[in-house]
Amino acid sequence: MTITITAFERSPDRGRGLARDMRVRWALEEVDQHYDVRLLSFPAMKEPAHRALHPFGQIPTYEDGDIALFESGAIVLHIAERQAGLLPVGANARARAIAWMFAALATVEPPIVERSMAVLLERDKPWYEARLPVLEDRVRVRLGELSLQLGDADWLDHAFSAGDLMMVTVLRRLHGSGILEEYPNLSAYVARGEARPAYRRAFADQLAVFTAAQPPG
Repeated sequence: MTITITAFERSPDRGRGLARDMRVRWALEEVDQHYDVRLLSFPAMKEPAHRALHPFGQIPTYEDGDIALFESGAIVLHIAERQAGLLPVGANARARAIAWMFAALATVEPPIVERSMAVLLERDKPWYEARLPVLEDRVRVRLGELSLQLGDADWLDHAFSAGDLMMVTVLRRLHGSGILEEYPNLSAYVARGEARPAYRRAFADQLAVFTAAQPPG
């Protein structure tokens, strides 16, 4: 059976490749795995049929035969464990790559998302101007630590892995903030990820959905 994932019918990221189905698309492209995409409206995401796949009514989900998964990290790990190309062969290197996946989602992403939500939803609040620098400093703490770890290496642990895939997608949320550019090695790291052919294919597919959803004229 063909793998099927879900994605926004009208993505709030306006085609910038920030929606979390991008991670799954990229992983599937890296392992050269064909997949179909089922597009969902926001109301459809909250319907029982979709909640049977994703209890929190979000995207993405993943279906392949008798398995159905939700949460982008879990889906990417599932793909990486079953197809060559996203996890090292050696047991220790494999474990480290998985650790970087968790670090991207559990340590680096939360302050970045908190800042993004404040910029998006709190600009008109009286506390916004005082709160934003605090949130941005929290982001800088994590980026500083990550920058020291990466150093002048191309990838987090020698060869590109699912850990890098997840970390790059997390860091991309900072595009336009000016913060990522304060760390030249991280900015170059993200650019290397975006230059991968599999990433470009995944980005083009997600952008095509946004473009098709725009009204004519």
